[in-house]
Amino acid sequence: MLMPLAMLPPCRRAFVKNILGGRGLIRRLTELGFTPDAEVHVFKSSPGPILVSVRGSRVAIGWGVAMKILVEVVE
Repeated sequence: MLMPLAMLPPCRRAFVKNILGGRGLIRRLTELGFTPDAEVHVFKSSPGPILVSVRGSRVAIGWGVAMKILVEVVE
């Protein structure tokens, strides 16, 4: 099931499947490690930036950006 990264509950694993956005956003997120099939973990998703782990790094991204990253949840 695909869902925006912003909706992924903390402590759940998922894999990046698509990024909705322009070339600039896609390039920036790719540089941060959000590439197809990259595994992501959400550590904190309270109001404000979302703290995620991707490719061994912890990254804080805004809620609006996280809504543009589509992930597939690992059951």
